[in-house]
Amino acid sequence: MAKSSYLIALGSNQRHARIGPPAKVVRSAFGALNDQAGKLCAQSQILFSNPVGPSSRRYANAVAIIVCPDNPLELLGTLQNIESQYGTRRGQRWSRRVLDLDIIMWSGGPFLNTSPDLIIPHIAMHERAFVLQPANEIARDWRDPITGLAIRHLASREKRGKPLDREANHH
Repeated sequence: MAKSSYLIALGSNQRHARIGPPAKVVRSAFGALNDQAGKLCAQSQILFSNPVGPSSRRYANAVAIIVCPDNPLELLGTLQNIESQYGTRRGQRWSRRVLDLDIIMWSGGPFLNTSPDLIIPHIAMHERAFVLQPANEIARDWRDPITGLAIRHLASREKRGKPLDREANHH
């Protein structure tokens, strides 16, 4: 079976009882991705960001590139299983969490599935410095299949405060 490359965003803003603070959770999750999801080909540095939404805790964020034979829905199930191994999410969307794993892009181009909800490229990646900055370290030449822009261009636009209006560019 053909293998696909995936760009995965990792985030944590809650301490794990055994692993430790969020940055250590993200480091541990790199290993979990390699062991359970696919071959870990690259990982970014960990950066810290302010939360999106109601959480008051800062996040440790990073991205990774993995290669695996799974289709996006199969990989989503694996990522959700890894998240659950680190603990369940509590509360509302964007609240604190031990580990959050998102598929940002994949080598297969756009992907849309409504149940479960999975959109690739990730619908909010254009406005998230905590995704684009680390992605620019390891996947700068990957191209958004919707806009045609490389990660390096998206990261540069976001840094200048000019994120893309995804709706205007999503046809």
